[in-house]
Parts: sequence; C-alpha cells; structure tokens
Amino acid sequence: MPFHINSGRLLGASWIASPNYDARPGLLVDLIVIHGISLPPNQFGSDGVVKLFTNQLDPKQHPYYQGLQGLRVSAHLFIRRDGSVIQFVNFNDRAWHAGLSNYQGRSGCNDFSIGIELEGADHICYTAVQYQQLASCIKALFDAYPELLTGKVLGHSDIAPGRKTDPGPLFNWQALKRLLQN
Repeated sequence: MPFHINSGRLLGASWIASPNYDARPGLLVDLIVIHGISLPPNQFGSDGVVKLFTNQLDPKQHPYYQGLQGLRVSAHLFIRRDGSVIQFVNFNDRAWHAGLSNYQGRSGCNDFSIGIELEGADHICYTAVQYQQLASCIKALFDAYPELLTGKVLGHSDIAPGRKTDPGPLFNWQALKRLLQN
C-alpha cells in the first residue's frame, strides 16, 4: 500500500499520540533509524509497545516492565508483524527513540532522524509484510523529505554500537534495498 505524508503525518497509518516528543532544533531530517522492539520481550501482538510510548505501561503487568518504569520513549512509527502501522509522533517533531547516539560525528541522532520501530526481536525474522510496509513508509518519507537518501537508512545498532543490537542480525537489509528500488 503506498503511503503519503501530509503535514508530518503518514496518511493510512493509525494515529496514537505520544507525549514523548519535543521540537526539533532546526536541523534537517536526513536519517532514518530502524529499530526492533517487542513487549514483553519476544512476544508479539500485545499492547505493550503502545503503552510504553504513551506512558501507560503498568509495571505490575509483567516482571520485565518493572525495569521500564519511568522511561519516556517514543518512535515516529511502529510496524506490527501483521503490517499495521501506527504513528506516534509527527515527523516534523523529535521523537525520543535513539538515546545516546552518533552518526558521522554528529551526536543526538533524535535531532535529525526519523525512528521506525518494527515489532520483532534480534533472533526472530521479521515478516514479509513488515518489509513491504517499511519500504512503503520509507518511500513516502523520501518523497516528503528529499534530503533523505537510501544510504541514510540505518539500524539502531549503527548509531549506538555496543549499546544497541536492533534491528538485529536477522534483519534483511538486502530485501529492504530491493523493495526500495521497486
């Protein structure tokens, strides 16, 4: 499904506003960061990620959630395993997805990047429909933000090496590249 962006919103995606964002410091958006997340870890289809990004995660729901208590994070997009897409933060705003990060000598990648979370785990393959939706979202971002180039689509592990491993070794970068060329 082709997506389009209007005023920083991905038309065709569900919208659930996250309070975890702020204004960008005037820098051009020129990087896309791909993440992988599942809550509880290695379990799919729950509302854990939505609750995390909206500050509604109950630490009593799962032992793992206790370590996330008070964490304030978000991403611009979340792509579930079934291909459904949720937008949490307007692309023109700064989502809090990258944490301590560095790209080509520039720290604070949240300032100039768009964060896309895929429902998954490092050691579990992502679904074909996730790759298709991811490519459609990225193509819409390329159209809306011409300063984005295909070479500036990286994993969280690329901008936070040693600290982050996502989207993981099973993420198929070649499949994404092929889909972006179609």
